[in-house]
Order: sequence, then structure tokens, then C-alpha cells
Amino acid sequence: MRKYKIASIIMIIHGGIMELGGCLALVPILAFKDSTVDISAYFSFIVPYLQENLPLMIIIGGIYGIVRVIGAVGLWKNRMWGLALSTVNCIITMALMVFMLPAGIIDGILASSALILIFMQYFGNRRIVE
Repeated sequence: MRKYKIASIIMIIHGGIMELGGCLALVPILAFKDSTVDISAYFSFIVPYLQENLPLMIIIGGIYGIVRVIGAVGLWKNRMWGLALSTVNCIITMALMVFMLPAGIIDGILASSALILIFMQYFGNRRIVE
């Protein structure tokens, strides 16, 4: 149970600070859209399409953050849906992190460490073949 708690803390930090914090930090920039602020100076994505649609990427990041925090809370409360949602979220993050460099490196580290802890707790010391 302890590893689930640590994984949920990692996911709350990941979802709350990185995803939602980044989304909320750019709200004033988007609200006061003028020629003096260039959003692309703060974010860079390896895929040009993502770079060209930064406001939409910010919204998607906020959605990821909310879903990640919800899964982490479910995991913290020892709910099976929290385990499933957290596992799916970590796997999707690991698959998409390569497209969001350089921030994807931190995404990968946090999501991978949370997923490893989840699997270690769930599977424990069970062997593949007894």
C-alpha cells in the first residue's frame, strides 16, 4: 500500500504543478494577447503542428493534469478505478513524451517512476512461472 501512496504523490505533483500549473501560468498571456508576448518562446515541441497550436496544447495539458490528479486521488484512496486510470495515464504519457521535448523528459521520469511503483505494489514478489 505504501508504494501506491508514493506513486499517487508523484502523480499529484506531476499533474498539479507541471500540467495544471503550466496551464494556469499561461492564462494571463493568452488573456492579454498582444504582440509583445510570444508563447512559443516558453514552450517548444518537436512536432511543428503542436508548436503552431500552442493554445490548444495548453488546454490539453490542463485536461491531462486534471485526469492525472483524479487518478492519483483514486489510487490514494485505494480504489481500483484509480489504479486503472493511473496506469493508463502513465502509459499514455510515456508514449507521448517524445513529442513534447524538452518538457517530455520530466514527464517521462515522473510517469515512469509512478508506473514502476504501481506495478511493484500490484504484482509484489509474484513470479512469472512458479
